[in-house]
Amino acid sequence: MCRYTVQAALIIDMSGDTIGPGEQSREETRLKRVHGQEVNLFGEEQSEGTQPLAARMRPVTLEEFVGQEHLVAQGKALREAIASDRLSSAIFHGPAGCGKSTLALIIAAHTNAQFETFSAVTSGVADVRRVVAQAKQRMTINGKPTILFVDEIHRFNKSQQDAFLPHVENGTIILIGATTENPYFEINSPLISRSRIYRFEPLTDKQVGIIMDRALSDTERGLGGEQILLEPEARAHIINLANGDARSALNALETAASLAPPDESGVRRISPSIAEEAVQHRLLTYDKQGDSHYDTISAFIKSIRGSDPDAAVYWLARMITAGEDPRFIARRLVIHAAEDIGNADPMALVVATAAAHAVEYVGLPEAQIPLAQATIHLACAPKSNATVMAIGKAMDDVAKRRAGPVPKHLRDSSYPGAKALGHGAGYLYPHSFPGHFVHQQYLPDGAEGRIYYRPSDSGYEKKIKDRLHTLRNSPPRRRKMKE
Repeated sequence: MCRYTVQAALIIDMSGDTIGPGEQSREETRLKRVHGQEVNLFGEEQSEGTQPLAARMRPVTLEEFVGQEHLVAQGKALREAIASDRLSSAIFHGPAGCGKSTLALIIAAHTNAQFETFSAVTSGVADVRRVVAQAKQRMTINGKPTILFVDEIHRFNKSQQDAFLPHVENGTIILIGATTENPYFEINSPLISRSRIYRFEPLTDKQVGIIMDRALSDTERGLGGEQILLEPEARAHIINLANGDARSALNALETAASLAPPDESGVRRISPSIAEEAVQHRLLTYDKQGDSHYDTISAFIKSIRGSDPDAAVYWLARMITAGEDPRFIARRLVIHAAEDIGNADPMALVVATAAAHAVEYVGLPEAQIPLAQATIHLACAPKSNATVMAIGKAMDDVAKRRAGPVPKHLRDSSYPGAKALGHGAGYLYPHSFPGHFVHQQYLPDGAEGRIYYRPSDSGYEKKIKDRLHTLRNSPPRRRKMKE
């Protein structure tokens, strides 16, 4: 087994003195040992050789780092800040396995500042106070700054996050937080305003392949010392199911290597069937409270609006597989039926509402079928946003214009004394006129002639448009039909 480990935040010699990573050689940076134990990024001790492949293969230099070229390519601001050791407080935001903690490891190897780390999962405000007190003392004694890396910073609640604010503000600590959540939702606004947000993207299949190939060839940290043959179809399968997560790919590769029996010559051949055994199912990147939730439902609705039933059903399947609440999906279908289809296909709202009822009535997994039916119906239906535009314009007028009184002829005249007030006087009953229509004022005084609903030429709405055109341009009728 490989004897190397990831970069530690600090090196402690036998006398207990701390030594900055910048004072170490590259090999010493690669392997930090304390009394015969290996130490990982978060200070946890592990016996040599026990770390998983994904931990052993963590890059320790920017040259080894794969992906996120928009952040760390030559000339990019973050790379220059790391290289010059002039980092400011930052939030690393992105999905799992894309390099957030790894980049923190690289910063630990390059900075001359004290690099402290802890995880928001296991630490609290007391730990923050301890680190801050040490940082203040360190700054006072030798002027040495402190970089504090907080993994999964979104796990701290808002009041706990407030504990960082004054110390980030006065420069006692340089805070680097890593989160899989949208920081604009999960991180305090004052902390956001004092930090730079760096968005990490999922790795591409090509980048995941590079990382896997490196692990297979690396004789020090990877599997290069073993006779392993990864078949192309198995490689493609692992990359595909990793979904841009390098850690997931390396874990699957390590599992597959352990499952593959050696042949007569000692070669472990990883076939597609072994790869399938190692990766039981696709690890979907989906958080019902985060970006994936909103991005996926957005793609779902936009696919329906764009009349692409295949894409719409795909996003539906993604949400169902990821465990999305089917009632949420049904509600979105009902809203979409009225918002983007409306009277172009009046049955769309009926179908969507029926699907919502079916979800409550039968539940999953069977409810996926009526949800799929409604999705396909809405995607294939003619589209019109005339309804949502109409209510939007009317709501805007109500909010911004003077609200005139209800015309007297439209007022309720059913109660005693209403007629004495003139309510209902002069009202023309449409059913008493030819075509069941008669011209009369329905909007308040000052609002006559306003048009909110403008039907499209799509689907059934064209018939509505033609009818309204005929009615609005018909000559005034004042004669009732004969009894």
